[in-house]
Amino acid sequence: MNGAGARQRRSALMVQLGGLYGLWLREVKRAFRDRGQLIGGVSRPILWVLILGIGLNPYFRGEVYGAATFVVPFTYLQFIFPAVIALNIMFTSVQSAVSVIWDREFGFLREVLVSPLSRTTVLLGKVLGGTTVAVLHGCLVLILARFADVPLTLPDVLKAVGLMALLAFALTSLGVVIANRIRSFEGFGIFSNAVILPLYFTSSSIFPLDPALTRAQTRIVYPEWLVTLVEYNPLTYAVDALRGTLIDYYQFAPWMGIAVMAGAAVVLFGIALYDFHRT
Repeated sequence: MNGAGARQRRSALMVQLGGLYGLWLREVKRAFRDRGQLIGGVSRPILWVLILGIGLNPYFRGEVYGAATFVVPFTYLQFIFPAVIALNIMFTSVQSAVSVIWDREFGFLREVLVSPLSRTTVLLGKVLGGTTVAVLHGCLVLILARFADVPLTLPDVLKAVGLMALLAFALTSLGVVIANRIRSFEGFGIFSNAVILPLYFTSSSIFPLDPALTRAQTRIVYPEWLVTLVEYNPLTYAVDALRGTLIDYYQFAPWMGIAVMAGAAVVLFGIALYDFHRT
C-alpha cells in the first residue's frame, strides 16, 4: 500500500511539473511571436540610454545645494543604466499578465482550470513564463553596457540576472493581480500604465537623493512628500540593488534591495493566488 501510494504521489507530481512546464513554454513562445513586444523591448532601452542618458549627462554633475556640492562619481549615462533595466522589466512583466485576460476571454483558462492541474500550478506557470521573458528583455539592456561605459564582469552579470528574476517575478505577480481585477484589454492597459509610471518615476531611477545630505537635510532640499514616496516605493530598493551591482553605487544598505524584492514577490504572488482561487 505504501509503495502504491508513493507511486501515485510521484505520478501526481509529474503531472503538475509537466503542466507547469507546458504553461511556462506557452507564455514564452507567445511572447517571442509578438513582434511588437520584441520591438518595444529593444527600442525602449535605446531611447532611454542613448538619447535621454546622453542628453542629460552634461547637467548631472557639479550641482550645488547650499554649501554641499552634489557630485555622484558617475556619469548620468552610468547612473540611469540600471534603472533602464528595471524599466524594461517593468513594462514586460506587467504587460505579460494581459494573457490572463486573453485566456479568460477565449476560454483557454476555463479549460486549464478543469484539468488535473492545481490553480497554484497554473498561476506559477504563467508567472514564471512572464518572468523569463522579462529577464530576457532586461538582458537586452545589458548589451548596451559598453555604450554606457559600464564595465561588466561575469559575477556582476550573474548577480544582476538573479536580481532581475526576483524583480520580474514580483512585477509579473503584480500584473496578474491587476488582470484579475480588470476585465477588459483597454482597462488593463490604462490601469497598468497608471501603476508603472508613478512607480518608476518615484523610485530614484532618474534622479538620486543627494548622498551629501543627511536624511533631515534631504527632506528640506526636496519636497517632503517626494522623499516619502521614494523611501516607501519598493522599486526604489530594486533599482538601488541593480545600481549597486552594476556600478557599485548604493543609496541604501545593500541587503535592503534583496529583502524588499523577496518580500514583494511573496506578498504579490500570494495576493495573485488568492484572487486566482476566488475567481
